[in-house]
Amino acid sequence: MQRKLLPSLTLMTLAAIPLAACDATPTAQQAGASPAATATASARPAPTASATAVAVSAAGRAEKVDNDLYEFEYSYPGKAAAIPDLKSLLDKKLATARAELEAGSKADQVEAKKSDYPYRQHSSSAEWKVVTDLPNWLSLSAEGYEYSGGAHGQTFYQSLLWDRRQNMARDPSDLFYSKAALGSVIRDAFCDALDKDRAKRRGQPVNRNSGDEFDKCIDPSENTIILGSTNGKTFDRIGILVGPYAAGSYAEGTYEITLPVTARVMGSVKPVYQADFSVRK
Repeated sequence: MQRKLLPSLTLMTLAAIPLAACDATPTAQQAGASPAATATASARPAPTASATAVAVSAAGRAEKVDNDLYEFEYSYPGKAAAIPDLKSLLDKKLATARAELEAGSKADQVEAKKSDYPYRQHSSSAEWKVVTDLPNWLSLSAEGYEYSGGAHGQTFYQSLLWDRRQNMARDPSDLFYSKAALGSVIRDAFCDALDKDRAKRRGQPVNRNSGDEFDKCIDPSENTIILGSTNGKTFDRIGILVGPYAAGSYAEGTYEITLPVTARVMGSVKPVYQADFSVRK
């Protein structure tokens, strides 16, 4: 296994998550992002020079762009760069993410000038890391951060499996009969683990029947699923990465739950992928 299944980190497109009102832009540490990902609150003139740093090597690729309009960071590891088609896919994601950020930033800057209010530098970042490297699969996860001038930015997750046999990318849920099938067999264990984590952060037990939206048991399959391994041969761990507002307030941050592959989980795996999984001993 290349790293802990669930890193404590900070991509580009996700389903929109409603934002709660907030009085001020948080620090990078509060938002779960690096200081470079946090936008400034001061007025900005039209962008001039842009500082761009790009590194491509056996260690992967890391790109950073910083100008008055936006700040952009994107990186992926060497194990991904070593697979030509995967490298091409991630390079396309990088180019798309930067183009979307630049277009949105320009449009917001124009609107800011029209409305006579300060433009705040936008930002977007994504860092892909290896979850586990197996003979037939490379499992990756990414944590990203976006800020577009509002009260605070947003942390979000993505995951990707590279199928070495078919030389193509797959979503982790593709290996199961359906997202719903996986969600139903891990829901109880997931919610129990989530409640323990929520109770620890809040300093009191969680009552799922309180009527509070943030006390409810949520559907794990509606969040980002990643697959990991402890034996270096098969998937025997499932990670669920939960973004802000899905299970708690913005101040609570993100939740990262790890569950073992069980016999019930194996029952939700498509027959063609059964040999790629094993029950966690």
